[in-house]
Amino acid sequence: MDDQILAYSTGRADGIAGRRDHLRAGHPGTGADYRMGFLDGRIEVFHMLTAVRRMVDDADEGPHR
Repeated sequence: MDDQILAYSTGRADGIAGRRDHLRAGHPGTGADYRMGFLDGRIEVFHMLTAVRRMVDDADEGPHR
């Protein structure tokens, strides 16, 4: 179980950093956990960028009345 959690955490960190480790992703025992963590990390980045875009758009519109 610890190996799967470590693989997921490593995959999530790699997903946030935007770099995929193909060896870990292809590992027969923990590859699926790594890939799920990687995907979750990429989704987190997507949500963060969406929030930044909203803040920038709101700042461009000026104060709301």
